[in-house]
Amino acid sequence: MAEKVRELMTPHPVTLAPDASLAAAAKQMRAKDIGDVLVVGGDGRLRGIVTDRDIIVRVLAEERDVSSTTIGEICSPDLAVIGPDDDSDQAVQMMRQRAVRRIPVVDRGELVGVLSLGDMAIERDPRSALADISVAHENI
Repeated sequence: MAEKVRELMTPHPVTLAPDASLAAAAKQMRAKDIGDVLVVGGDGRLRGIVTDRDIIVRVLAEERDVSSTTIGEICSPDLAVIGPDDDSDQAVQMMRQRAVRRIPVVDRGELVGVLSLGDMAIERDPRSALADISVAHENI
């Protein structure tokens, strides 16, 4: 039987407002050793997700102004979300269909976590290369 999403997700994901700077997002990613921040509006509504890859592809590669571009401008707004009581197999299927590595976890409209491929790898196959990478300390 598949685990529930709540058993695998990372609770209390890092969130920033849409008008936050790219630097603020990058600093949070570095400080928390994560690859994404969730974009949440003043109304508490999930607006999108920004990944480290988004910053590279949507800002640097397009030669956008790093100092004036906000995370709200580059976030992926069309998010797949999943509930904490959904089966992890459903999350895997959703990730495959949407070609994403992370899915926000929402309970009754409230953001409660984020589920990543790394989270699932650690639980499902702790000896896999992906699990090793997911728990490894950063290389500095």
